[in-house]
Amino acid sequence: MINKKYRLLVVDVDGTLLDRKGVISAQDKEALAQARRLGIHVSLSTGRVVKACLGVINQLSLNGCHIFFDGALVSGIAGDSEVYARPLKKAVVRQLVDFAHENDIYLELYTAGGYFIERETWSADIHHRFFGLEPKLVDFGRLRHERIIKAELVVHSAEEKAKARRLEQRFRKSLGFSVARTPAYPDVEFINVVDPEVSKGKALKALASHLGVRLSEVMAIGDGANDIPLLSAAGLAVAMGNAPDEVKKVADYITHDVDHSGLAAAIERFLL
Repeated sequence: MINKKYRLLVVDVDGTLLDRKGVISAQDKEALAQARRLGIHVSLSTGRVVKACLGVINQLSLNGCHIFFDGALVSGIAGDSEVYARPLKKAVVRQLVDFAHENDIYLELYTAGGYFIERETWSADIHHRFFGLEPKLVDFGRLRHERIIKAELVVHSAEEKAKARRLEQRFRKSLGFSVARTPAYPDVEFINVVDPEVSKGKALKALASHLGVRLSEVMAIGDGANDIPLLSAAGLAVAMGNAPDEVKKVADYITHDVDHSGLAAAIERFLL
């Protein structure tokens, strides 16, 4: 019998649903399928862009809307199914690009449908091999009319991290920053750069309103610092066993880690 207390399950992707090999366990797949058969809506919540989630969405046969770009976009996978968006202000994008040029900082710019770079680096290779994304090589000065949903810094070395921190310090009042990681590249920081009003929590409120679901009827599960606003807004907050302490502190329940199908264990405990 369905646990009617929860009608919406919101699931983080990397480190929650996908392990270090980018694989969803058979147990997690079956638990999600059972939840959906019982009428529970399942949505993803991720820092990833739409295209980087298509494989997961298709693999799980998910429909409806999901939270992308760390909460800057709530949408289905079709271009006409946008529920909520909070893009970067154009003037701030220009300032960001100028600062990146002046300080030799590698920057990526994302629209709802793709992403742009000005030079090829190892980051583009990661995006291609792991996320299935192909960049467009352009002069950022030509993107004045594009709606930029987020920018991203991808850092690994001490020098790259130092440059990223300088950029964060410069734009701390006009932009929001969150670090996302994937088990496949544990030493790489994917720093999402979004409008300061963006959060997975605010996106969840927009998604729940769209679906006619109360926040008390939402179960959310995640493993990263960028999931804290999501977990804080949900009626039931579940942290993965591989989550850092700061995430576990806001959770109502801590499940197994991603390598031991913590998602399935939480679904079976609270939904099935």
